[in-house]
Amino acid sequence: MIDVHRLRILRSVVATGSVHRAARLLGYSPSAVSQHLTALARETGLALVERIGRGIQPTDAGRRLAAEAGEVLGAINRIDGVVDDLRSGRSGRLTMRYFASAGATWVPVVTATLQSEFADLAVELRHAELRDAGPAVSPDLDIAVEVVHPAPPAGYTAQRLLDDPYLVVVDAAHRLATAAAVPITELAEEPWVDNDLPFAPCRQIPLEACAAAGYSPRFAVETHDFATALAFVRQGLGITVLPRLACCDLPAGLVAVPLIEPTPVRVIQVLIKKATAGTPPMRRAIELLRDCAAQERDRLPLTA
Repeated sequence: MIDVHRLRILRSVVATGSVHRAARLLGYSPSAVSQHLTALARETGLALVERIGRGIQPTDAGRRLAAEAGEVLGAINRIDGVVDDLRSGRSGRLTMRYFASAGATWVPVVTATLQSEFADLAVELRHAELRDAGPAVSPDLDIAVEVVHPAPPAGYTAQRLLDDPYLVVVDAAHRLATAAAVPITELAEEPWVDNDLPFAPCRQIPLEACAAAGYSPRFAVETHDFATALAFVRQGLGITVLPRLACCDLPAGLVAVPLIEPTPVRVIQVLIKKATAGTPPMRRAIELLRDCAAQERDRLPLTA
Protein backbone atom coordinates (compact mmCIF):
# COMPACT_ATOMS: atom_id res chain seq x y z
CA MET A 1 0.00 0.00 0.00
CA ILE A 2 1.42 3.37 -1.06
CA ASP A 3 1.60 5.95 1.71
CA VAL A 4 -0.69 8.85 0.72
CA HIS A 5 1.25 11.32 2.84
CA ARG A 6 4.39 10.51 0.86
CA LEU A 7 2.49 11.14 -2.37
CA ARG A 8 1.71 14.66 -1.13
CA ILE A 9 5.40 15.21 -0.43
CA LEU A 10 6.35 13.94 -3.90
CA ARG A 11 3.85 16.31 -5.53
CA SER A 12 5.32 19.24 -3.61
CA VAL A 13 8.87 18.31 -4.63
CA VAL A 14 7.84 17.96 -8.28
CA ALA A 15 5.88 21.23 -8.19
CA THR A 16 8.69 23.24 -6.56
CA GLY A 17 11.60 21.41 -8.18
CA SER A 18 13.45 21.38 -4.88
CA VAL A 19 13.58 19.33 -1.69
CA HIS A 20 14.41 22.46 0.30
CA ARG A 21 11.50 24.51 -1.11
CA ALA A 22 9.09 21.63 -0.57
CA ALA A 23 10.34 21.21 2.99
CA ARG A 24 9.86 24.92 3.69
CA LEU A 25 6.29 24.88 2.32
CA LEU A 26 5.32 21.68 4.11
CA GLY A 27 6.96 22.55 7.42
CA TYR A 28 9.47 19.67 7.38
CA SER A 29 13.23 19.50 7.45
CA PRO A 30 14.90 18.74 4.11
CA SER A 31 16.22 15.47 5.53
CA ALA A 32 12.69 14.37 6.47
CA VAL A 33 11.46 15.10 2.93
CA SER A 34 14.38 13.14 1.48
CA GLN A 35 13.62 10.21 3.79
CA HIS A 36 9.99 10.16 2.67
CA LEU A 37 11.03 10.23 -0.99
CA THR A 38 13.42 7.34 -0.38
CA ALA A 39 10.68 5.37 1.37
CA LEU A 40 8.21 6.07 -1.47
CA ALA A 41 10.78 4.94 -4.04
CA ARG A 42 11.22 1.73 -2.05
CA GLU A 43 7.43 1.19 -1.82
CA THR A 44 6.93 1.68 -5.54
CA GLY A 45 10.15 0.17 -6.83
CA LEU A 46 10.68 3.30 -8.94
CA ALA A 47 13.42 5.88 -9.24
CA LEU A 48 11.43 9.06 -8.54
CA VAL A 49 14.19 11.72 -8.44
CA GLU A 50 17.75 11.93 -9.66
CA ARG A 51 20.74 14.04 -8.66
CA ILE A 52 21.62 16.98 -10.91
CA GLY A 53 24.69 18.78 -9.59
CA ARG A 54 23.88 19.86 -6.02
CA GLY A 55 20.14 19.55 -6.56
CA ILE A 56 17.62 17.01 -7.77
CA GLN A 57 15.08 16.73 -10.54
CA PRO A 58 12.09 14.38 -10.86
CA THR A 59 12.43 11.45 -13.22
CA ASP A 60 9.73 10.79 -15.82
CA ALA A 61 8.33 8.17 -13.45
CA GLY A 62 8.30 10.69 -10.59
CA ARG A 63 6.44 13.27 -12.69
CA ARG A 64 3.90 10.69 -13.87
CA LEU A 65 3.26 9.39 -10.36
CA ALA A 66 2.89 12.94 -9.00
CA ALA A 67 0.40 13.82 -11.76
CA GLU A 68 -1.69 10.68 -11.24
CA ALA A 69 -1.61 11.20 -7.47
CA GLY A 70 -3.54 14.46 -7.90
CA GLU A 71 -6.79 12.65 -8.58
CA VAL A 72 -6.32 10.35 -5.57
CA LEU A 73 -5.46 13.23 -3.26
CA GLY A 74 -8.42 15.24 -4.55
CA ALA A 75 -10.76 12.35 -3.74
CA ILE A 76 -9.28 12.08 -0.26
CA ASN A 77 -9.75 15.81 0.27
CA ARG A 78 -13.42 15.45 -0.66
CA ILE A 79 -13.78 12.59 1.81
CA ASP A 80 -12.13 14.77 4.45
CA GLY A 81 -14.75 17.41 3.64
CA VAL A 82 -17.56 14.90 4.20
CA VAL A 83 -16.00 13.89 7.53
CA ASP A 84 -15.77 17.56 8.54
CA ASP A 85 -19.44 18.04 7.61
CA LEU A 86 -20.48 15.08 9.73
CA ARG A 87 -18.34 16.13 12.70
CA SER A 88 -19.65 19.69 12.63
CA GLY A 89 -23.26 18.64 12.10
CA ARG A 90 -23.61 20.32 8.71
CA SER A 91 -26.59 19.01 6.80
CA GLY A 92 -24.73 18.48 3.57
CA ARG A 93 -22.59 19.68 0.71
CA LEU A 94 -23.58 20.98 -2.71
CA THR A 95 -21.06 21.08 -5.54
CA MET A 96 -21.78 23.47 -8.41
CA ARG A 97 -19.75 23.82 -11.60
CA TYR A 98 -20.06 26.93 -13.77
CA PHE A 99 -18.53 28.78 -16.71
CA ALA A 100 -17.05 32.29 -16.56
CA SER A 101 -20.00 34.56 -17.40
CA ALA A 102 -22.38 32.58 -15.18
CA GLY A 103 -19.78 32.78 -12.44
CA ALA A 104 -19.64 36.55 -12.75
CA THR A 105 -23.43 37.02 -12.64
CA TRP A 106 -25.57 34.16 -11.34
CA VAL A 107 -23.35 32.00 -9.16
CA PRO A 108 -22.53 34.61 -6.46
CA VAL A 109 -26.25 35.37 -5.99
CA VAL A 110 -27.21 31.68 -5.85
CA THR A 111 -24.37 30.84 -3.46
CA ALA A 112 -25.04 33.74 -1.09
CA THR A 113 -28.76 32.90 -0.95
CA LEU A 114 -28.13 29.21 -0.31
CA GLN A 115 -25.69 29.96 2.49
CA SER A 116 -28.11 32.39 4.12
CA GLU A 117 -31.07 29.98 3.91
CA PHE A 118 -29.16 26.76 4.71
CA ALA A 119 -26.73 27.68 7.44
CA ASP A 120 -25.32 24.15 7.66
CA LEU A 121 -24.78 23.73 3.92
CA ALA A 122 -21.25 23.67 2.50
CA VAL A 123 -21.23 24.97 -1.10
CA GLU A 124 -18.28 23.89 -3.23
CA LEU A 125 -17.73 25.80 -6.49
CA ARG A 126 -15.76 24.57 -9.49
CA HIS A 127 -14.83 26.53 -12.62
CA ALA A 128 -15.68 24.50 -15.74
CA GLU A 129 -12.80 25.86 -17.82
CA LEU A 130 -10.35 24.67 -15.14
CA ARG A 131 -11.67 21.14 -14.91
CA ASP A 132 -8.46 19.69 -16.40
CA ALA A 133 -6.33 21.41 -13.79
CA GLY A 134 -7.49 19.19 -10.95
CA PRO A 135 -9.17 15.91 -10.12
CA ALA A 136 -12.35 14.95 -11.93
CA VAL A 137 -15.48 16.11 -10.12
CA SER A 138 -19.05 14.93 -10.50
CA PRO A 139 -20.97 18.09 -9.48
CA ASP A 140 -24.50 18.16 -8.12
CA LEU A 141 -25.27 21.05 -10.47
CA ASP A 142 -23.44 21.86 -13.67
CA ILE A 143 -24.30 25.16 -15.38
CA ALA A 144 -23.28 24.41 -18.94
CA VAL A 145 -23.84 25.29 -22.57
CA GLU A 146 -26.05 22.83 -24.40
CA VAL A 147 -23.55 22.35 -27.23
CA VAL A 148 -21.16 20.79 -24.70
CA HIS A 149 -23.80 18.29 -23.54
CA PRO A 150 -26.43 17.83 -26.29
CA ALA A 151 -27.73 14.95 -24.19
CA PRO A 152 -27.38 14.80 -20.39
CA PRO A 153 -24.53 12.61 -19.12
CA ALA A 154 -25.43 9.38 -17.37
CA GLY A 155 -26.94 10.09 -13.96
CA TYR A 156 -28.10 13.62 -14.83
CA THR A 157 -31.18 15.39 -16.11
CA ALA A 158 -31.11 18.74 -17.91
CA GLN A 159 -33.23 21.88 -17.56
CA ARG A 160 -33.00 24.65 -20.13
CA LEU A 161 -32.39 28.03 -18.51
CA LEU A 162 -31.76 30.65 -21.18
CA ASP A 163 -31.25 31.31 -24.87
CA ASP A 164 -28.31 33.71 -24.71
CA PRO A 165 -27.75 35.71 -27.94
CA TYR A 166 -24.38 37.13 -28.94
CA LEU A 167 -23.71 40.86 -29.23
CA VAL A 168 -20.94 42.80 -30.91
CA VAL A 169 -19.04 45.03 -28.48
CA VAL A 170 -17.46 48.17 -29.95
CA ASP A 171 -15.90 51.38 -28.74
CA ALA A 172 -18.46 54.18 -28.39
CA ALA A 173 -16.77 56.05 -31.24
CA HIS A 174 -17.08 53.10 -33.63
CA ARG A 175 -19.29 53.45 -36.72
CA LEU A 176 -21.55 50.61 -35.48
CA ALA A 177 -22.02 52.00 -31.96
CA THR A 178 -25.30 53.76 -32.76
CA ALA A 179 -26.87 50.91 -34.76
CA ALA A 180 -30.03 49.26 -33.45
CA ALA A 181 -28.75 45.91 -34.71
CA VAL A 182 -25.83 44.77 -36.86
CA PRO A 183 -26.00 42.12 -39.60
CA ILE A 184 -23.13 39.74 -39.00
CA THR A 185 -21.87 40.37 -42.55
CA GLU A 186 -21.01 43.92 -41.39
CA LEU A 187 -18.18 42.45 -39.30
CA ALA A 188 -16.45 40.70 -42.19
CA GLU A 189 -13.90 43.49 -42.71
CA GLU A 190 -13.54 44.44 -39.05
CA PRO A 191 -10.50 43.42 -36.98
CA TRP A 192 -11.72 41.02 -34.28
CA VAL A 193 -10.38 40.65 -30.76
CA ASP A 194 -10.50 37.01 -29.69
CA ASN A 195 -11.87 36.38 -26.19
CA ASP A 196 -11.86 32.64 -25.53
CA LEU A 197 -9.71 29.53 -25.72
CA PRO A 198 -9.23 27.97 -29.16
CA PHE A 199 -11.97 25.44 -29.95
CA ALA A 200 -13.98 26.47 -26.88
CA PRO A 201 -17.67 25.73 -27.58
CA CYS A 202 -18.82 29.29 -26.86
CA ARG A 203 -16.18 30.60 -29.28
CA GLN A 204 -17.29 28.26 -32.05
CA ILE A 205 -20.90 29.47 -32.03
CA PRO A 206 -20.24 32.95 -33.50
CA LEU A 207 -17.60 31.52 -35.84
CA GLU A 208 -20.20 29.15 -37.27
CA ALA A 209 -22.56 32.11 -37.76
CA CYS A 210 -19.80 33.90 -39.68
CA ALA A 211 -19.26 30.79 -41.79
CA ALA A 212 -22.98 30.77 -42.59
CA ALA A 213 -22.59 34.39 -43.73
CA GLY A 214 -19.72 33.38 -46.02
CA TYR A 215 -16.55 34.53 -44.25
CA SER A 216 -14.05 33.80 -41.48
CA PRO A 217 -13.22 36.61 -39.01
CA ARG A 218 -9.83 38.28 -39.12
CA PHE A 219 -8.43 38.18 -35.60
CA ALA A 220 -6.13 41.14 -34.93
CA VAL A 221 -5.61 40.37 -31.23
CA GLU A 222 -5.66 37.01 -29.45
CA THR A 223 -6.81 36.90 -25.84
CA HIS A 224 -8.44 34.10 -23.85
CA ASP A 225 -10.78 35.97 -21.50
CA PHE A 226 -13.55 38.53 -21.76
CA ALA A 227 -12.02 41.25 -19.57
CA THR A 228 -8.77 41.40 -21.53
CA ALA A 229 -10.64 41.41 -24.84
CA LEU A 230 -12.78 44.35 -23.70
CA ALA A 231 -9.66 46.31 -22.73
CA PHE A 232 -8.33 45.95 -26.29
CA VAL A 233 -11.69 46.97 -27.75
CA ARG A 234 -11.70 50.05 -25.49
CA GLN A 235 -8.40 51.08 -27.11
CA GLY A 236 -9.97 50.87 -30.57
CA LEU A 237 -7.97 47.83 -31.67
CA GLY A 238 -10.98 45.90 -32.89
CA ILE A 239 -14.42 44.55 -32.07
CA THR A 240 -15.32 41.49 -30.05
CA VAL A 241 -18.40 39.26 -30.01
CA LEU A 242 -19.69 38.12 -26.63
CA PRO A 243 -22.78 36.40 -25.24
CA ARG A 244 -25.27 38.83 -23.74
CA LEU A 245 -24.71 37.41 -20.25
CA ALA A 246 -21.05 38.43 -20.49
CA CYS A 247 -22.05 42.02 -21.29
CA CYS A 248 -23.88 42.80 -18.06
CA ASP A 249 -21.24 45.18 -16.74
CA LEU A 250 -19.37 46.70 -19.67
CA PRO A 251 -16.56 49.17 -18.98
CA ALA A 252 -17.37 52.81 -19.65
CA GLY A 253 -17.01 53.79 -23.27
CA LEU A 254 -18.11 50.46 -24.74
CA VAL A 255 -21.39 49.63 -26.45
CA ALA A 256 -22.96 46.22 -27.05
CA VAL A 257 -25.18 45.93 -30.14
CA PRO A 258 -27.38 42.92 -31.08
CA LEU A 259 -26.25 40.76 -34.00
CA ILE A 260 -28.69 39.61 -36.70
CA GLU A 261 -28.83 37.67 -39.97
CA PRO A 262 -28.05 35.26 -38.35
CA THR A 263 -28.03 35.82 -34.59
CA PRO A 264 -25.59 33.46 -32.86
CA VAL A 265 -27.20 32.01 -29.75
CA ARG A 266 -25.91 29.72 -27.04
CA VAL A 267 -28.35 27.69 -24.97
CA ILE A 268 -27.56 27.66 -21.25
CA GLN A 269 -28.79 24.69 -19.24
CA VAL A 270 -28.30 23.24 -15.81
CA LEU A 271 -27.41 19.57 -15.47
CA ILE A 272 -28.85 18.10 -12.28
CA LYS A 273 -27.46 15.00 -10.59
CA LYS A 274 -30.33 12.56 -10.11
CA ALA A 275 -28.91 11.16 -6.87
CA THR A 276 -29.22 14.50 -5.06
CA ALA A 277 -31.97 16.21 -7.06
CA GLY A 278 -34.63 15.87 -4.37
CA THR A 279 -32.78 17.57 -1.52
CA PRO A 280 -34.07 20.98 -0.35
CA PRO A 281 -30.79 22.83 -1.17
CA MET A 282 -30.79 21.36 -4.69
CA ARG A 283 -34.42 22.30 -5.30
CA ARG A 284 -33.75 25.82 -4.04
CA ALA A 285 -30.56 26.18 -6.13
CA ILE A 286 -32.46 25.21 -9.29
CA GLU A 287 -35.21 27.67 -8.43
CA LEU A 288 -32.66 30.45 -7.94
CA LEU A 289 -30.96 29.68 -11.26
CA ARG A 290 -34.30 29.82 -13.04
CA ASP A 291 -35.00 33.19 -11.38
CA CYS A 292 -31.62 34.51 -12.57
CA ALA A 293 -32.35 33.34 -16.11
CA ALA A 294 -35.79 34.99 -16.03
CA GLN A 295 -34.29 38.29 -14.88
CA GLU A 296 -31.78 38.11 -17.74
CA ARG A 297 -34.58 37.57 -20.27
CA ASP A 298 -36.41 40.62 -18.90
CA ARG A 299 -33.39 42.91 -19.03
CA LEU A 300 -33.53 45.97 -21.31
CA PRO A 301 -31.17 46.20 -24.33
CA LEU A 302 -27.61 46.88 -23.33
CA THR A 303 -25.78 50.15 -23.87
CA ALA A 304 -22.68 51.76 -22.46
